[in-house]
Amino acid sequence: MLKTQFHTTMRWLLRANTPIPERSDGEIAADMERNYHWNFTTHVLDGVFFWLGASFMSSATIIPLFVSKLSDSPWAIGLAAVIAQAGWYFPQLFAANATERLPLMKPVVVNLGFFLERLPLWLLPIAALVGASHPQLGLALFFIGYAGHILGAGAVAPAWQDLVARCFFPEQRGRYFGTATFLGNGTGLLGAALSAWILAAFLFPTNFALLFTLAAFFVTVSWVFLALVREPTQSHMVARQSTRQYLGKLPAIVQQDEEFRRFLLARTLLVFGSLGTGFVTVAAIARWEVADGVVGFYTGALLLGQTLGTFVFGFLSDRRGNKLVLESSAAFGMFAFLLAWMAPFAMLYYAVFFMLGIAMGGIMLSSILVVLEFAPSSRRPTYTGLANTTVGAFSIAAPLLGALLASISYDWLFAVSAGFNLVALVALHWWVKEPRQLKPVPTS
Repeated sequence: MLKTQFHTTMRWLLRANTPIPERSDGEIAADMERNYHWNFTTHVLDGVFFWLGASFMSSATIIPLFVSKLSDSPWAIGLAAVIAQAGWYFPQLFAANATERLPLMKPVVVNLGFFLERLPLWLLPIAALVGASHPQLGLALFFIGYAGHILGAGAVAPAWQDLVARCFFPEQRGRYFGTATFLGNGTGLLGAALSAWILAAFLFPTNFALLFTLAAFFVTVSWVFLALVREPTQSHMVARQSTRQYLGKLPAIVQQDEEFRRFLLARTLLVFGSLGTGFVTVAAIARWEVADGVVGFYTGALLLGQTLGTFVFGFLSDRRGNKLVLESSAAFGMFAFLLAWMAPFAMLYYAVFFMLGIAMGGIMLSSILVVLEFAPSSRRPTYTGLANTTVGAFSIAAPLLGALLASISYDWLFAVSAGFNLVALVALHWWVKEPRQLKPVPTS
């Protein structure tokens, strides 16, 4: 009885029984054109407020600093990096089967996403306040809320990516994503400056409680604009199949689509190129004893790199393709970790975070958009889920390898990170083809 009621509630929440009439490609395209400006505005505002909120809980600066206040173990910082780097990617394949059968994507992103992605963040300020007197309990509450937010975002990500693909043509997606992240990270620069002031002006745990409250508030505000998106409905849906049947067909996709398979391997190399990201802040603190307030300015340098990088990369991806953007991101990641490895004084770490921001922005932008170009329109959730869960699986191992190397030497950690970025750059440039020049691969 309870199971039946749950399924009924979920189908209502996701509008799974909504009838969608057959529509031609021309009718769908006309709907996309008609709602383009509205959807561009609402999607961008969603991104602006989301990235503003994210600036108050940066996974590269704020989160490692907070965890270090409650634990001196590099494995705790490594676990936070695992969640940050793998949590969004890992659940996607397991959500893709159910997502692909739904007639509408917006109810998944808005209705389900509110409970899975937005609400858990409100645990973080509680964790900060509790952590002052009970560090272990505070750490546990933090990981529950942080993991809940990122895993929840990953669960709705196939629907969100398909919603973006439904709202924008391929030559418009980079412009939208670049504009959203440019404005979001640009606003986030103000958040980073405010973060630096809060970290310096207030004692622990008040400073982190304020930061996490602001993060939760602005991420929740972004949801309001996402709820205003007008989804152009598409009539095609994939036939119902069990999870076992669905998973059993995935190897055939990878086997048949050689270029997509090559991309997956190159993308995996980029994952290991980021294994040192979560440790740059703690390395600066260990080497030069930088103050907590400086970490807020590191966040600013990171966001400035993301702001400028995603804006330029957004237009570059529309004109020259997303593969070139990923190659450029690998190059910036390589130079960032080389500088982190060899920097003779602390001020150079601003350049490290700036280049890491460029690399992270380009990877975030084009690793999403390029998969939409590899995928047939009816299988976008499967392709995005397959790509992102593969990335997520390896993103679990990468920060743990980073923690191991950090326990030995930060020099080893940053040198290995730079090496992986170099290999990824070579693979992307000489081994992976631009998907816009490929013929569609038939899928069953």
